[in-house]
Amino acid sequence: MNRLSAMMPLLPPVNTWSRSLIVLVLLLAVPAAARAQRVSKVGTTAAEFLQVDVGPRAIALGGAFVAQADDASALYWNPAGLARLHGVEALATHAEWLADVNFDFLGVGFSMGALGTVGVSVTMLGVPEMTVRTEERQEGTGEVFDAADLAIGLSYGRAITDRFSVGLTGKYIQQRIWHMQAQGFAFDLGTQFRTDFFGGLVIGAMVSNFGADLRLGGRDTRTFTDPNPTELGNNGRIPASYELDAFALPLNFQFGVALQPVATRMHRLTFQADARHPSSNYESVNVGLEYDFQERVYFRGGFNGLLLTDGEGGLSAGLGVRQRLFDGGLLKLDYAFRDVGRLGGLHVVGLGLAL
Repeated sequence: MNRLSAMMPLLPPVNTWSRSLIVLVLLLAVPAAARAQRVSKVGTTAAEFLQVDVGPRAIALGGAFVAQADDASALYWNPAGLARLHGVEALATHAEWLADVNFDFLGVGFSMGALGTVGVSVTMLGVPEMTVRTEERQEGTGEVFDAADLAIGLSYGRAITDRFSVGLTGKYIQQRIWHMQAQGFAFDLGTQFRTDFFGGLVIGAMVSNFGADLRLGGRDTRTFTDPNPTELGNNGRIPASYELDAFALPLNFQFGVALQPVATRMHRLTFQADARHPSSNYESVNVGLEYDFQERVYFRGGFNGLLLTDGEGGLSAGLGVRQRLFDGGLLKLDYAFRDVGRLGGLHVVGLGLAL
């Protein structure tokens, strides 16, 4: 406690409520950072779609976006970044993911001035239909099934001071496969702090997917069984249900920095770096670089998963275009490509509108 008290004078002069939020972020981050991962936990958590990066801009930057988040994709990356929105901003993205999986995100943020900014987001992942096969009918039963994931989030971000902002997201999560589904709730909590170092260094931190475990259930878990198959004459069709295990959500702590070594009216260069500590994988680092010319044309590159054991690919690149509209709005078009090694490449497109 003495060490924490000594750090407080270094923070911006904020009130007791905002200091409590800072302490809460630290308390949430400590358990995640304290767990030493000697073995990988890949595939051991539910709702893995919550870890799919959102937005071509952030993807092109290698997923290093926690400190830089300042558009509608902040609904995913760091709700504290919503405080930097003005007016209304919307973002729609689509990605053809691996194995013909579709991933879509739609988010809208509404600035309420001094009251802060609220936002709503919808994340959807869809798996194409597949043939139902059984042990007895391995060529198919004539039926098909599919799977889908859904997350609906409600976010709020506010600037506590001219340097420090906080944000919170509550989200409903649902996973479905054929006639079974799991549902639950989770929270994201993020902060951003702007400094005077290195021409305006921004520090961001984010704890995401803090919530209850998910357990699949439904009619596909119901069956008939013979409690004693070695006994003749007994009822061999006793109704029974499988009780499936519950799996934790993919809790993740992400800390990042963003700085601009070049910032003029014609040219701007921004460097981002994020450190990730997920509960379902090893620690890793993401880095990205963005150059924009007159705030109209953007060129981006990055690397996702530095230092990650058994990672695939990681290089990413993209570009963006900004066009002013007649009514004062701003149209944003973005594209990103990410290399995923032996699994091929990922293409993501996004359309944004700021009013």
